[in-house]
Amino acid sequence: MIIVADTSPICYLILLGKIELLQQLFGGVIIPKKVYSELISEGAPSRVQEWMEQMPNWLEVRLVTGGNDSGLRNLDPGEREAIMLAENLAANLIIIDERAGRAIAEKRGLKVTGLLGVLELAANADLIELPTVIRALQKTNFRIAPNLLNSVLNRHQNQ
Repeated sequence: MIIVADTSPICYLILLGKIELLQQLFGGVIIPKKVYSELISEGAPSRVQEWMEQMPNWLEVRLVTGGNDSGLRNLDPGEREAIMLAENLAANLIIIDERAGRAIAEKRGLKVTGLLGVLELAANADLIELPTVIRALQKTNFRIAPNLLNSVLNRHQNQ
Protein backbone atom coordinates (compact mmCIF):
# COMPACT_ATOMS: atom_id res chain seq x y z
CA MET A 1 0.00 0.00 0.00
CA ILE A 2 1.35 3.43 -0.96
CA ILE A 3 0.48 6.26 1.43
CA VAL A 4 1.55 9.88 0.87
CA ALA A 5 1.21 12.56 3.56
CA ASP A 6 1.24 16.33 3.70
CA THR A 7 2.80 18.38 6.49
CA SER A 8 -0.13 19.03 8.83
CA PRO A 9 -1.07 15.42 9.68
CA ILE A 10 2.57 14.50 10.36
CA CYS A 11 3.07 17.61 12.50
CA TYR A 12 -0.01 17.09 14.67
CA LEU A 13 0.57 13.37 15.11
CA ILE A 14 4.05 14.18 16.41
CA LEU A 15 2.66 16.86 18.75
CA LEU A 16 0.04 14.41 20.04
CA GLY A 17 2.69 11.74 20.61
CA LYS A 18 0.79 9.49 18.18
CA ILE A 19 3.03 9.52 15.10
CA GLU A 20 3.56 5.76 15.41
CA LEU A 21 -0.06 5.30 14.34
CA LEU A 22 1.02 5.83 10.74
CA GLN A 23 3.36 2.85 10.92
CA GLN A 24 0.82 0.75 12.81
CA LEU A 25 -1.96 1.50 10.32
CA PHE A 26 -0.06 1.65 7.03
CA GLY A 27 3.39 0.15 7.54
CA GLY A 28 5.05 3.17 5.99
CA VAL A 29 4.38 6.64 4.65
CA ILE A 30 6.04 8.68 1.93
CA ILE A 31 6.42 12.44 2.09
CA PRO A 32 7.73 14.76 -0.60
CA LYS A 33 10.97 16.67 -0.05
CA LYS A 34 9.04 19.95 0.41
CA VAL A 35 6.97 18.47 3.27
CA TYR A 36 10.21 17.29 4.89
CA SER A 37 11.61 20.82 4.53
CA GLU A 38 8.50 22.31 6.15
CA LEU A 39 8.73 19.87 9.08
CA ILE A 40 12.37 20.77 9.81
CA SER A 41 12.04 24.50 9.16
CA GLU A 42 12.50 27.14 11.87
CA GLY A 43 8.74 27.74 11.78
CA ALA A 44 7.94 24.15 12.79
CA PRO A 45 7.46 23.35 16.49
CA SER A 46 10.72 22.30 18.13
CA ARG A 47 9.21 18.92 19.09
CA VAL A 48 8.50 18.27 15.40
CA GLN A 49 11.99 19.35 14.34
CA GLU A 50 13.55 17.08 16.98
CA TRP A 51 11.45 14.09 15.91
CA MET A 52 12.38 14.66 12.28
CA GLU A 53 16.09 14.62 13.19
CA GLN A 54 15.56 11.01 14.36
CA MET A 55 13.13 10.16 11.56
CA PRO A 56 12.43 6.40 11.43
CA ASN A 57 12.92 4.36 8.28
CA TRP A 58 9.18 3.81 7.84
CA LEU A 59 8.87 7.50 6.88
CA GLU A 60 10.41 7.94 3.45
CA VAL A 61 11.26 11.23 1.76
CA ARG A 62 10.99 11.41 -2.03
CA LEU A 63 11.98 14.08 -4.49
CA VAL A 64 9.06 15.12 -6.67
CA THR A 65 9.83 15.35 -10.34
CA GLY A 66 7.69 17.01 -12.92
CA GLY A 67 6.94 20.49 -14.04
CA ASN A 68 4.62 23.11 -12.70
CA ASP A 69 1.03 22.00 -12.59
CA SER A 70 -1.21 25.02 -13.08
CA GLY A 71 -4.10 23.20 -11.37
CA LEU A 72 -2.11 23.21 -8.14
CA ARG A 73 -0.77 26.77 -8.18
CA ASN A 74 -3.11 28.03 -5.44
CA LEU A 75 -1.89 25.46 -2.93
CA ASP A 76 1.10 25.75 -0.64
CA PRO A 77 4.29 24.01 -1.82
CA GLY A 78 3.93 21.01 0.50
CA GLU A 79 0.38 20.34 -0.64
CA ARG A 80 1.36 20.73 -4.29
CA GLU A 81 4.20 18.23 -3.97
CA ALA A 82 2.12 15.79 -1.90
CA ILE A 83 -0.59 15.70 -4.56
CA MET A 84 1.94 15.38 -7.40
CA LEU A 85 3.78 12.61 -5.56
CA ALA A 86 0.53 10.75 -4.82
CA GLU A 87 -0.35 10.95 -8.51
CA ASN A 88 3.13 9.92 -9.67
CA LEU A 89 3.14 6.89 -7.36
CA ALA A 90 -0.53 5.98 -7.93
CA ALA A 91 -0.90 6.17 -4.13
CA ASN A 92 -3.66 4.27 -2.40
CA LEU A 93 -4.24 7.22 -0.07
CA ILE A 94 -3.13 10.81 0.51
CA ILE A 95 -3.33 12.23 4.02
CA ILE A 96 -3.99 15.96 3.74
CA ASP A 97 -5.96 18.33 5.97
CA GLU A 98 -6.36 21.63 4.15
CA ARG A 99 -9.76 21.99 2.50
CA ALA A 100 -8.50 23.32 -0.85
CA GLY A 101 -5.86 20.60 -1.14
CA ARG A 102 -8.34 17.88 -0.25
CA ALA A 103 -10.83 19.14 -2.83
CA ILE A 104 -8.23 19.21 -5.60
CA ALA A 105 -6.87 15.78 -4.66
CA GLU A 106 -10.37 14.30 -4.70
CA LYS A 107 -11.18 15.99 -8.00
CA ARG A 108 -8.05 14.36 -9.44
CA GLY A 109 -9.29 10.94 -8.34
CA LEU A 110 -7.08 10.45 -5.29
CA LYS A 111 -8.43 8.74 -2.19
CA VAL A 112 -8.15 11.32 0.60
CA THR A 113 -8.23 11.35 4.36
CA GLY A 114 -6.95 13.76 6.96
CA LEU A 115 -5.71 13.69 10.52
CA LEU A 116 -9.20 12.98 11.88
CA GLY A 117 -9.58 10.10 9.42
CA VAL A 118 -6.29 8.61 10.62
CA LEU A 119 -7.41 8.99 14.23
CA GLU A 120 -10.74 7.32 13.41
CA LEU A 121 -8.95 4.40 11.75
CA ALA A 122 -6.70 4.08 14.79
CA ALA A 123 -9.67 4.12 17.16
CA ASN A 124 -11.46 1.48 15.08
CA ALA A 125 -8.32 -0.66 15.32
CA ASP A 126 -8.29 -0.14 19.12
CA LEU A 127 -4.96 1.69 18.93
CA ILE A 128 -6.20 4.84 20.67
CA GLU A 129 -9.01 6.15 22.86
CA LEU A 130 -10.50 8.65 20.38
CA PRO A 131 -12.15 11.13 22.78
CA THR A 132 -8.92 11.43 24.78
CA VAL A 133 -6.83 12.10 21.66
CA ILE A 134 -9.43 14.57 20.34
CA ARG A 135 -9.28 16.48 23.64
CA ALA A 136 -5.49 16.66 23.31
CA LEU A 137 -5.85 17.81 19.70
CA GLN A 138 -8.20 20.60 20.80
CA LYS A 139 -5.42 21.95 23.03
CA THR A 140 -3.26 22.56 19.96
CA ASN A 141 -3.80 25.17 17.25
CA PHE A 142 -5.37 22.58 14.91
CA ARG A 143 -8.38 24.18 13.24
CA ILE A 144 -11.48 22.14 12.60
CA ALA A 145 -15.16 22.87 12.28
CA PRO A 146 -16.95 21.91 15.51
CA ASN A 147 -19.69 20.08 13.58
CA LEU A 148 -17.08 17.87 11.86
CA LEU A 149 -15.44 17.09 15.17
CA ASN A 150 -18.80 16.22 16.73
CA SER A 151 -19.63 14.04 13.73
CA VAL A 152 -16.44 12.02 14.20
CA LEU A 153 -17.04 11.59 17.91
CA ASN A 154 -20.69 10.61 17.39
CA ARG A 155 -19.74 8.04 14.75
CA HIS A 156 -17.21 6.54 17.11
CA GLN A 157 -19.66 6.39 20.05
CA ASN A 158 -22.32 4.69 17.88
CA GLN A 159 -20.05 1.82 16.83
